[in-house]
Amino acid sequence: MSTTYEESRVATYETSHDGGWAYVLTDCWTMTRRELAHWARQPVQMVVGLVFPVMLLVMFGYLVGGGRGVEGDYIDFLVPGMLALTMAFGLEATMIAVTQDLNKGVIDRFRSMPMTNGAVLVGRSAADMLQSAVGLAVLIGVAYALGWRAHGTFGSFLGAVGLLLLFRFAMLWIGIQLAMVAGKPELVQAVQILVWPVGFLSNAFAVPKSMPDWLGTVVEWNPMSHTATAVRDLLGSPGGEPGHVWAAIIWPLALLTVFFPLAVRRFGALSK
Repeated sequence: MSTTYEESRVATYETSHDGGWAYVLTDCWTMTRRELAHWARQPVQMVVGLVFPVMLLVMFGYLVGGGRGVEGDYIDFLVPGMLALTMAFGLEATMIAVTQDLNKGVIDRFRSMPMTNGAVLVGRSAADMLQSAVGLAVLIGVAYALGWRAHGTFGSFLGAVGLLLLFRFAMLWIGIQLAMVAGKPELVQAVQILVWPVGFLSNAFAVPKSMPDWLGTVVEWNPMSHTATAVRDLLGSPGGEPGHVWAAIIWPLALLTVFFPLAVRRFGALSK
């Protein structure tokens, strides 16, 4: 009895995935390598992503100034805020890559292979997280060159980096979901504008008590503000408050609980 193409594909998928999570991880790593290979072909995009936050740090730290209501050295206050801000920005590359895969028929080719559903998104997010880690390292290196120092222990420094990457991971899946809602690469830029209020309506550059009451309340409720405040506390910088560490963990996890399944479900629906 002859079998249809879809039956053959499903049979191949089930046979190749008897090993469980080992095959899932293999599929995700394959898609991650695919995204990393794009870096070699598009180095300018990578460099721009690394240079942009450095420019913001220099601009706000030495050109624009600021620091209303900040007690202590403004650079010590600014650097953790810039690290958190960097984790909120720069999602365009991932958002555009997801929409391009959906619109160019790449997903249809992947569906013909015995591949785990969602491996494309996981691979893309893994590559983005690697780039984010590199970006953090570059920005921290520049900050050290400018005279900034972390005053906490090495363990607290690693904890601060962990909070920043957790926030990035949550923002990343929000971006992936918004990209699929937009549907087309040319609409991604318009959707990306929604990220800007999250970044600038925060305590990255100034303390909430220096703002009007209504604005300060909005800033204090911003998830990025909790991350920035917690990072300042862990790094021994002005403006840090210990109670925000738990909020900096709970907020990203709550966002992931909502947007991760939404993104995976929508991706599965769009790729059918």
